[in-house]
Amino acid sequence: MKLGTKLTLFNTISKLVIVVLFVLLLPSLIRDINENYTDSWLRRQKEKVLKIVKGPGINNYIQDGQGYGSYNALLKEEYVSLDVDSADEKIDTIVNEKRLVEGDTIQYRILSHTFKVNKKNYLLEIGKSVDTINETAAPLQSIAFEILLGMVLLTILADQVYSTYVLRPLNLIIKTKLIGHRFPHHTPYKKVRTNTSDFEYLDISIHKMIQTIENTFQKEREFISNASHELMTPISILQSKIENMFEREDIIDEVKVRLLEMQKILNRLKSITKTLLLISQIENEQFLKEDKISVAVLIHEVYDEISIRLQEKNISCEITIPQEWQLVRVNKFLLFNLFFNLINNAIKYNKEGGEIKILGTIENKLFVVEIADSGVGISTEQLPHIFNRFKKFSQSLQQDSFGLGLPIVRSIADFHHIKIQVSSEVGVGSTFKLIFPFGGVE
Repeated sequence: MKLGTKLTLFNTISKLVIVVLFVLLLPSLIRDINENYTDSWLRRQKEKVLKIVKGPGINNYIQDGQGYGSYNALLKEEYVSLDVDSADEKIDTIVNEKRLVEGDTIQYRILSHTFKVNKKNYLLEIGKSVDTINETAAPLQSIAFEILLGMVLLTILADQVYSTYVLRPLNLIIKTKLIGHRFPHHTPYKKVRTNTSDFEYLDISIHKMIQTIENTFQKEREFISNASHELMTPISILQSKIENMFEREDIIDEVKVRLLEMQKILNRLKSITKTLLLISQIENEQFLKEDKISVAVLIHEVYDEISIRLQEKNISCEITIPQEWQLVRVNKFLLFNLFFNLINNAIKYNKEGGEIKILGTIENKLFVVEIADSGVGISTEQLPHIFNRFKKFSQSLQQDSFGLGLPIVRSIADFHHIKIQVSSEVGVGSTFKLIFPFGGVE
């Protein structure tokens, strides 16, 4: 998952948590808001009533000891009562209480206030129906939730835009400096524009690291190339001397056997040297890609050269490649070596009387060649390492195996931008799938 996606996901989850908490707390918040608003309204009404009562006089409302009361006759949502208070007690409270009004018991939020006029105590009550107060709760909750949801969506969008803007230099560093980078890659350093110091440091550090890796790769390739060239001369000299010794009459048979063993060792050493030199030349791109070849013809040429080995192990080989398929802008010599090594391995690690199938198909408009065998197979643990140089596994018991066949295949495939997919099962066989991703199929 990308960093920007993770940041957006975190911001989204955190805001959703806030929304959930807000929704859970919203009823109590609305209730508190309504109560505070109602209490404020009751106090304002109290001040109005006291002003009216003290202005014209209390006697205009209370006569012959009879209290005053007024309420909404239809809905009984509000009421005001004024009466003589016999108790000499100071009261100024707001509470929820029930009142009996014309036979109906109604829950009110009531403000009770006592005051004195002409040395007499009076009790003022102003009430508002609780049901009326709660009627506004649902609309307020809905409005508050809609506003919150809209703000959350806007902030998520803003976070996404800002994260994309902030992480854009990091994406450029990854795309231009890391993805698809091949060594050696002799391109001038281009600084990624950013005002984030961390990204600047990362850009410079990656560039220095790549320079070090490129220098190391280049030195390794130069060493392999030079060493391979230098080794060929003494190997050839030794071979010539051994061949000359065979012509001498005073060499006994026992010495000839020793010389023959030495000659075999030199042949193996020469094979390794040639292979390393070939890999070095491929990686240094010393080959041209100017050939146009028929895949079917090329594979049949490989088959003709290697058919004697198929007969030795009684292995059947089925080739199904359309004759009309052509590859352009390739190197025939290298592709011949690629197929030769893969088919040779399919024979080498196959069982007596086994089979090899070479199938050409089109997948997603790309040319695909599969080479499948019924051999010993490769274990899951070994599969990731099969293209490593000089890597030999337990089933590689042949003395002429140096662990360089598949590295050559990988080098040639990389040189032609061919993808290789490998699937294998121990005791069942292996399948090497070559995918040609360039427009070279006609």
